[in-house]
Amino acid sequence: MQLTEGRQSFPGGGARVGEFSAETGVPIRTIRYYEDIGVLAAPARTESGYRDYHDDVPDRLRFVKASQKAGLTLNEIRGIFREREEGEAPCGHVAQLIGRKLADVAEQWEAPQLTKREMERLAARAERLDPQQCRPKSICHIIGIGIS
Repeated sequence: MQLTEGRQSFPGGGARVGEFSAETGVPIRTIRYYEDIGVLAAPARTESGYRDYHDDVPDRLRFVKASQKAGLTLNEIRGIFREREEGEAPCGHVAQLIGRKLADVAEQWEAPQLTKREMERLAARAERLDPQQCRPKSICHIIGIGIS
């Protein structure tokens, strides 16, 4: 085993999971989970049974973290990797994913804005109405829906 860029390297250029974890900030358990679900390819094993990771793992882990920060799911990220591994530039696919995520975020942002406007309307109504004039049938005339 030799040292490569601060990592212990196995013959053939691989390294141990702990070194990639320390380098990227991704916990070992998470890296192994990514292997289990196919986000990362399962590494080869050394004769002694250690996982023999390739040097592209840190870049892939950084890509996963950046993609998750952009709102992509692990399934979507796996699809991006699959396209790249098939020799295709996944940029068009990524652009579509980002466009859908942006629409989702806009929709999620709009609903609270509608609620906020309704609450502002009710707050203004509450300032105008006299609690002494509230009839039992209306339950509360601030929210009341015109019950007579």
